[in-house]
Amino acid sequence: MASAPATNPLSYNAYVQQLGVMAVELTAEATGVCSFVNANLQTILPNALNYAELRIQRDLDFLNAKASNSYALTAGANVLSIPINDFLMLETLEVTQNNGSQVVNSTPLTPVSKEFIQNCYSGAASAGTPKFFAMIGDNFGDGGNAFLNVLLGPVPNFAYPIRAYGVIRLPSLAKFASNGPADTSYTFISQFLPDLLMMASMIYITAFQRNFSATSDDPAMGQSYEKQYQALRLGAISEENRRKFNESAWSSMSTPVSATPVR
Repeated sequence: MASAPATNPLSYNAYVQQLGVMAVELTAEATGVCSFVNANLQTILPNALNYAELRIQRDLDFLNAKASNSYALTAGANVLSIPINDFLMLETLEVTQNNGSQVVNSTPLTPVSKEFIQNCYSGAASAGTPKFFAMIGDNFGDGGNAFLNVLLGPVPNFAYPIRAYGVIRLPSLAKFASNGPADTSYTFISQFLPDLLMMASMIYITAFQRNFSATSDDPAMGQSYEKQYQALRLGAISEENRRKFNESAWSSMSTPVSATPVR
């Protein structure tokens, strides 16, 4: 059973209520879910949450956003089609050999250009265990919204299992906007980075309040929230690097002031 968070996490309702306090806007609760009394502000609330969550995920390379999934290749087919919603981006691929549910061997694939594969592994005569891969986009006509297509070389001569590692989009706090979960459920960002979530959201809200430019009533408001967000972001980046052992000397230790460990 998961332990209780060691922060003051934000549920969906708590997030809306705190936004209301900071934006000086009224909120009301109906059927267990909080919303803004101001209909226009309620309309843009999903986009305010989008702005905050997507910006944070782009600014911080979250360990929790790293994931893997397994697929099966098709003998004679040199394109692996991965559903677009499985990964935001692929990082590595490995062909595995399994003994039942146990992996007995794995071969990492090397990323190359599609031209290299087309020139060196263009036909069935070169079929074998794939060693290389290249990203080639979506199917024509799908509008870039269906698959991450991966070109493989050599052409698989067997239906090898293949494991993909990459980055996913973390779920939004909006998924908990229903009676019950709105008070009791959290996302990784709302649980461990509630301060960053609020600052990023308020940057967006200042645009709604017409306080985002030099011609606004309070031109410093957006800049103040941006400054606070940037200060929090720097600390969060270092913390995330420590979680991934990407900090000083490839360790989980914070950058030392005087000692300089070797890599």
